[in-house]
Amino acid sequence: MLELIKYPHRKDWLALCERPAMDVASLRAQVQDILDEVNEKGDEALKSFAKKFDSADLDALNVSEEEIEIASNGIDNALDAAMQMAIKNIRTFHNAQWEKSTRISTIPGVECWRKSVPIEKVGLYIPGGSAPLFSTLLMLAIPAKIAGCKEIVLCTPPNKEGLIHPAILHAAKLAGVTKIFKAGGAQAIAAMAFGTETVPKADKIFGPGNQYVTCAKQLVQQNGVAIDMPAGPSEVLILADETCVPEFVAADLLSQAEHGPDSQVVLLSSEEHVLVQCQNEIRKQLTELPRNQIAQQALSKSHFILMKHMDECIDFSNQYAPEHLIIACKNDEQLAERVTNAGSVFLGNYSPESAGDYASGTNHTLPTSGYAKAYSGVSLDSFLKKITFQRLTKHGLDLLANTIETMAETEGLHAHKNAVTIRLKSK
Repeated sequence: MLELIKYPHRKDWLALCERPAMDVASLRAQVQDILDEVNEKGDEALKSFAKKFDSADLDALNVSEEEIEIASNGIDNALDAAMQMAIKNIRTFHNAQWEKSTRISTIPGVECWRKSVPIEKVGLYIPGGSAPLFSTLLMLAIPAKIAGCKEIVLCTPPNKEGLIHPAILHAAKLAGVTKIFKAGGAQAIAAMAFGTETVPKADKIFGPGNQYVTCAKQLVQQNGVAIDMPAGPSEVLILADETCVPEFVAADLLSQAEHGPDSQVVLLSSEEHVLVQCQNEIRKQLTELPRNQIAQQALSKSHFILMKHMDECIDFSNQYAPEHLIIACKNDEQLAERVTNAGSVFLGNYSPESAGDYASGTNHTLPTSGYAKAYSGVSLDSFLKKITFQRLTKHGLDLLANTIETMAETEGLHAHKNAVTIRLKSK
């Protein structure tokens, strides 16, 4: 389960960077059937799928104000205080991401600027199965509120009694989300993508989930619905040297492994004794975890790799492009400067990935499966559109006219050229 790979050749790195495989063709077919049924039958399909997948008989899909109040009143003070602290930090970090709109004169008489405009309708998907991820609700709803989105729709799966986990409802209340619907999996994504009699259609859909949710998001994107990113099974890569604390490293690896059997963890070091110590700590801590069987399945698909030097560790990490990267090394900030592909980076022995998951303030909705090579994690910008504006005076157009006319004529777009020429001839 904890096999140590020693000094792999660079030609073998690509194989080591592969995530656990899945039958994509079969998955897409199953998900497409779900999407089609929700698109055709709306609420009826959602209730049918709730019965099939969640064993829940639903009279209504929406969560009532009474349900929210009952759930919220049952939250203990410690959890409420923890959520309040997390909300404060998440709000502080995301509020700081506003960009000032600046007008730029590119040449005399030509003025350009850009304005941030909120996406009007956003849909949030919050997993609620084996782990009710109320923290994800905070990570999505808070920047959506800061951005000024007019409508926030939340979908999350019910339990067998047809109820939503109280922590999710309390988090929704604290974040100011009131449109909450009992729908999980690919069918929830379909509901927000197409709209039903009860669930409003969203312009952009956010939130992580299992392979069915991820596939559904990618499929609805082809129908013109924007998504945050392809966010699949969670993962972490750790760089460790002799200054790391093996107990901490093991705990961080297990914190990701317990997410699900398709999660993946990777530990890299140029010192064999560090890897061995961390493996021993994993074995100790694993027995104490309630979700140890899930973690064991994830560990069976994970890697513990001995490299020749830390330069190779960084190179491998950039090729792997992890969702979470922990650098538990003496020169962590120097190494961090060389990171080019990662969702979120944690520096030093006292920066557990759990801090980013819950309360440090950064967003935990991040690209997985190597998508960190091209995608960023969720931020305030994820809920905004950037619209450009420009104003040209007659003098400004005179200065640009020859440039525009020459380029338009060369491209064979004579109407483009004429749009300038006709203005030059006008008195």
